[in-house]
Amino acid sequence: MSVPPEPEYRPPAPDALHIVYADESILVADKPAGLLSVPGRGDHKQASVLSYLRDLFGSAFDVHRLDLDTSGLILLARVPSAQTDLAKQFASRTVSKTYNALVRGVMESSAGEIDLPIGRDWNERPRRRIDHEAGKPSRTVWWLEAQGLRNAHLRLQPVTGRTHQLRLHLASIGHPILGDRLYDSAYAQGRLNLHASSLAFTHPETGKPMQFLSAAPFALL
Repeated sequence: MSVPPEPEYRPPAPDALHIVYADESILVADKPAGLLSVPGRGDHKQASVLSYLRDLFGSAFDVHRLDLDTSGLILLARVPSAQTDLAKQFASRTVSKTYNALVRGVMESSAGEIDLPIGRDWNERPRRRIDHEAGKPSRTVWWLEAQGLRNAHLRLQPVTGRTHQLRLHLASIGHPILGDRLYDSAYAQGRLNLHASSLAFTHPETGKPMQFLSAAPFALL
C-alpha cells in the first residue's frame, strides 16, 4: 500500500473553529476536520488552530495536537505557566481523552484493548508502523457503540498519545477508520471519521476538574 499524495491544503475559515471555553489561562476549541493544529512548513500552511486563536486572543500556546483530518476538542494555554502545567498533566497521563470513530467491518466483541508498539515508517512517511523491536509502547482501549452490517461505531480511549495511534491501532486489527487515506487500503474519498469527543483535565490555575463534550459530526449508516 503506497502512500497516497497529500491533498492541497485548503483550511476552513476562522469562523469554522468553535470556541467552547475561554478564560485568562486556557482555551478549549472544537476543531473542524481539515485544519492544522499548529502552522506547518511554508506560507500556504500558516492557517491553524493556533494562529486563528492568536488572532482572536493575542496569545495562545499549544498543549497537544489533533491530526489535520481529525475533528473535535483541542486544549490550548493562554499563558506560559498554564502551558507548563498542562504539559505535565499530559505527560503524566492524567488528562482523559475519548474519541468517536466509524470503522470498517464487524467487531468480534463489545470491547477490547490494543497493545502494540508504534514506530516511524521511514520508507512510507508520514505513516507510522507497528514496530515490535524499536517502537514505543502504545495502548488503546475501545468500546462498541453500534454495529452495522459493514461498519461499526466505536468509542476510543488512547492510554498513550503516539502520533496516529488510534488510526494505526485500528487498522492493525483489521478495522481501519473510514476515510483514512493513510491506513485504509480501501480508501476512496471523504473525511476521516475520527472525532475528539471528550476532554477532561485539571484547571492549571484553580485546580478545578474540567470536562468538555462534543458530539461527533458523523453517524453510522
